[in-house]
Amino acid sequence: MLYSTHFMRRISCIFTHKMRSMYLHQHPKWPDFHFDFPKTYWALVDVRHHQGKLLGQMQSLGFNLQKQAALQNLTLDVLKSSEIEGEILNPEQVRSSIARRLGLDIGGGLIPADRNVEGIVDMMIDATQNYSEPLTAERLFRWHTALFPTNRYKMTIGAWRINAKDTPMQVVSGAIGNEIVHFQAPDSDKLDAEMQKFLDWVNSTDPMLDPVIKAAIAHLWFVTIHPFDDGNGRIGRAIADMLLARADQTPYRFYSMSAQIRIERNAYYYMLEETQKNELDITEWLAWFLQCLDRSIAATDNTLAMVLKRKKFWDTFATEPLNERQKKMLSKLLDDFEGKLTSSKWAKMNKCSQDSAIRDIQDLITKGILEKEDSGGRNTNYALKELA
Repeated sequence: MLYSTHFMRRISCIFTHKMRSMYLHQHPKWPDFHFDFPKTYWALVDVRHHQGKLLGQMQSLGFNLQKQAALQNLTLDVLKSSEIEGEILNPEQVRSSIARRLGLDIGGGLIPADRNVEGIVDMMIDATQNYSEPLTAERLFRWHTALFPTNRYKMTIGAWRINAKDTPMQVVSGAIGNEIVHFQAPDSDKLDAEMQKFLDWVNSTDPMLDPVIKAAIAHLWFVTIHPFDDGNGRIGRAIADMLLARADQTPYRFYSMSAQIRIERNAYYYMLEETQKNELDITEWLAWFLQCLDRSIAATDNTLAMVLKRKKFWDTFATEPLNERQKKMLSKLLDDFEGKLTSSKWAKMNKCSQDSAIRDIQDLITKGILEKEDSGGRNTNYALKELA
């Protein structure tokens, strides 16, 4: 497991002999990246073809369904980007927080979200909805502050990290006393110049550089600089999402790169580390990034199916009178409810009596919305009735 960067200062410099003698940022020609274009060309062609096809499909669905699909994918982005770093967020809070910002009625009502959820949602919404706005140090500082509203680790918040020469910022793994150093970031006294060079490049226009390739380079470049005490991975992925939104020319996210990276997390960390050893040749990183992105676009079939299923359901039962508990539980069932639904679980989740739960469920059975499952167990289970 990789230690989060707020632990890095605890690592004594006696371990620095385990590091490579040179990383990307230490190369004399840094950051003059280069890559073998023929090796990435066809992967880029595939990605652009599938992006265009997906955007065409989504535009044919209409404005409301586009927003529903964006809600689904932004929720995945927030949840999975946090999971990559080992942080598990409440899915309902994330979805409600995003829905409020998109002005969407998600059925079952919106629930309040804690500050950590609101913070990362603020960052992702700003990155994707305001994708055409320049990326500045002040904007990154706002994102960083939003990610750590309580500063429980007493880090430098909303500013570049500060570390002494004898305690470099390192990414390590392994038990204390037997650490393996995977990477060492630039010293903090170089960050102003490094980040200004990066931001100038992000905000520049190069007609010879495809925006998708730019997203891949930006993510690698940012995490190589590692300008913050913590949160570099999440902010780096938000930057990539912002540039992918520029590539798509739409604020609506119809695929989730972070969800695919979560599935391929080991390969993701491996590619980031290996690329640091290849001087300034980033061919293999770009090839992996493009293939991962293509797989994330392919996965949208499931997302679209869920959006269409939800729409069909609420259209079918739009005129049925439902109480708030019923709306809440139906919304959960439409979002891949975990486990089996029982009257006891209904009562617990709604903080109501068992009798109220049974009445709610029986009413939905009468209306043709729920049905009993033939489970054969001690408890009766219920599920959504399949629509014709």
